[in-house]
Amino acid sequence: MMLLYNLTINGYTAAVRFASHFNPKARLWVEGRHKIIQRIQEAMKTNQQRVVWVHCASLGEFEQGRPVIEAIRKQHPAYKILLTFFSPSGYEVRKNYTGADYVFYLPADTPANAREFIAAAKPAVAIFIKYEFWFNFMKELRHNNIPIIIISAIFRPGHHFFGWYGFWFLKQLIAINRFYVQNESSGELLRRNGITQVVVSGDTRFDRVKEVAAQEFSHPVIEAFASGNQVLIAGSTWPPDEELIVALMKKPPINLRLLIAPHEVDQQRIEQLVKEFGKGALRLSKANPDSAREARVLIVDNVGMLSQLYRYGHYAYIGGGFGVGTHNILEAATFGLPLFFGPNHQKFRETIDLIRLRGAFPVSSIACFLSIFEKVASDNYIYQQAHAACLDYIARNTGATEIIMTGLKGYLQEE
Repeated sequence: MMLLYNLTINGYTAAVRFASHFNPKARLWVEGRHKIIQRIQEAMKTNQQRVVWVHCASLGEFEQGRPVIEAIRKQHPAYKILLTFFSPSGYEVRKNYTGADYVFYLPADTPANAREFIAAAKPAVAIFIKYEFWFNFMKELRHNNIPIIIISAIFRPGHHFFGWYGFWFLKQLIAINRFYVQNESSGELLRRNGITQVVVSGDTRFDRVKEVAAQEFSHPVIEAFASGNQVLIAGSTWPPDEELIVALMKKPPINLRLLIAPHEVDQQRIEQLVKEFGKGALRLSKANPDSAREARVLIVDNVGMLSQLYRYGHYAYIGGGFGVGTHNILEAATFGLPLFFGPNHQKFRETIDLIRLRGAFPVSSIACFLSIFEKVASDNYIYQQAHAACLDYIARNTGATEIIMTGLKGYLQEE
């Protein structure tokens, strides 16, 4: 089975290399891994301190792991932190993250790369976020008696680990030292399949968004835009989401301004949005406080700011619900914003919970969105109920980081 796995890894790598000739993301994936082992060896060859290796797939998983990374930095300062990413969307945004001592792409998961990476990094412990299971790296870690910890994990019966063909995959999980899972159903599923080294810790994303809400943040242009106005924050939107938002802004039920941060921020997408919203639409990169005061729509044409921007809103529309699934709603919920999103939201517990608690409102069409938005915006009781539901939900679900850090103490011994 390992042979088939390695053939799959090699095939995937070859496919990405081919795609890099015409796909910008694939090009970043390939270029970022050019001589990656040599660069890691060079960066770490003089290090004399013990290392915690934290790996995450992309930006979303990084945000889940960030509270733990920063807690390790604070509570165990003798350790260096090595942070790796699989995806360009994570690495390119966080490659200068000061909470880690080293930040790299993860080399392709081949036996040779795994041996050379572990030999260069010499981690005392490896922490993988959520779904990251790279079996050659895991094999090499086990061979060197290096503990493997999985945090913020979530498992469902349909995962390949638990299918009729999943015995080999499940066997890899048994060798992991500790799982910190988001919910009891994940823990029970693992236990039923012979994996008992499980702690139900909750989801570190709640801790992260609570931290963000408590941070000081100031943006003079956005403050000028939002001051004295009702603002809808539309985050991580895709074209199907934007059809609804454009329709709302053509005839809003209240005096409303829109701050929109599309999921893709390439030049073509931003120009298309400016055209769709028409007069009164302004790109953030070209705005100043005076021009922002006169704008009706402010388009965020950079990445990495969105989680801080919800503080300026009164309502939030979260994109992705007309595609594979809703993006992060917790970043908006932590500020108490009533939430709107498309119909494909069932993958995430928080969307289901907040719909039940009347803090969130799924919409399936333009007419549906316009009707529900008007109801929430015009009825203060409904608005305040949603506001309180979101704040209370965040408050009741924090604490995962503390549970994880208590467990990690056994692996992070000070000299």
